[in-house]
Amino acid sequence: MNRGRRFRWRVGVLCAILAIAGLGAKARQASDAVKVQAVMIQVKDQSGAAVAKAEVRVAPVAEKAPEKMETNDKGELALQLMPGRHALIVSEAGFANFNAQIEVKESGEAQIVPVVLKIGQMGGPVAVENTPKPQEKDVLILSVAPFPEKFTIRLAELKAMPRKTVAVHNPHANADETYEGVALADLLTKYGAPLGSALRGAALGYYVVGTGADGYKAVYSLAEVDPSFHGGDVLVVDTMDGKPLDARSGPLRLVSTEEQRPARGVRNLVALELKAAQ
Repeated sequence: MNRGRRFRWRVGVLCAILAIAGLGAKARQASDAVKVQAVMIQVKDQSGAAVAKAEVRVAPVAEKAPEKMETNDKGELALQLMPGRHALIVSEAGFANFNAQIEVKESGEAQIVPVVLKIGQMGGPVAVENTPKPQEKDVLILSVAPFPEKFTIRLAELKAMPRKTVAVHNPHANADETYEGVALADLLTKYGAPLGSALRGAALGYYVVGTGADGYKAVYSLAEVDPSFHGGDVLVVDTMDGKPLDARSGPLRLVSTEEQRPARGVRNLVALELKAAQ
């Protein structure tokens, strides 16, 4: 093979490699793009008429949610939701609350979710009684009023959320301990809790119940875990001093930095329930 033919052969091989790499990059871009799914909530009454300005809540919350989660004049609300299971509540004065569970699927087209509101009194928040499944390990059962669903939060999901590190003095051991985990406010917000500017009115009567594997319970008012209301941090932690929590405390634990006594630091945390005062 002369020099010219070898050169052309090498150029051909290089072009083929670049073409394959380009196809791989496009495939990865297409895969990365499928992160959220367009979902259209369509709300009508029993006569088929559109219901405008109906309040919509979903959990986990929508990506880049609009400032007002309510339907337009056509009774529609466009959302961007992650694929998977979501709780949906739609409410409007004069109608009974619509509660449903929807499954958001990955596809290239907008998923339409039809909602039919029935005439009746608008229901109040639903307090959820939750019994954790003792056979499940390394999971947290979460319920957030008024959603009736119970969500299973796995350690991997907590690891993927924004993390925070706090130092706490343990009076029993007379030692300073460093914990890392997820702010309870961030976790509750992700699943539709009314925190931040939404924490007002009736929501100020909401409270969080943390339950340990042995049945031990502790209560925090919702305002206590909201940074805009209360100083300090309440965290769901999974590490202490850079190591996973031991069997006595973990795999999850509640930790509060403002406690004079650590009695509400629920060990072996298995459930969190946001409830509304009756």
